[in-house]
Amino acid sequence: MAKCDEGYLCDVCGQDVAHLSDSDLYLRYIVGMLDPEVLHTTPERHIGCNPTLAQFIVADDFAPVSVAGPFDKRALDPEYVVEQQQLLTRGWHRLKEISNLEIPIIEYPLPEVLEQNKRGLE
Repeated sequence: MAKCDEGYLCDVCGQDVAHLSDSDLYLRYIVGMLDPEVLHTTPERHIGCNPTLAQFIVADDFAPVSVAGPFDKRALDPEYVVEQQQLLTRGWHRLKEISNLEIPIIEYPLPEVLEQNKRGLE
């Protein structure tokens, strides 16, 4: 099978990241953690295969994720945790929203990330 026929394989578990709403790559892009210039060269993974990021998604329809060790959000600065939970939960909701839209990839990010990207081009 040609590489392009394989889809996007998770670099952690090796399984197909079949749905956009499961994509750690696009979640990070949406919230501004990933420069759009490297989107096509960055490895993909499932959100759940990146527990240090997934633990910050707090939503009724997202299974809570726990992390043991120094990156456990319970061991981090509470203000930072609140900021990350707000950002990544909003990003995850946006990820689910765009899964049902036919919009260009440049319109995927959150509004403040779009503005930041636009300023970077000026």
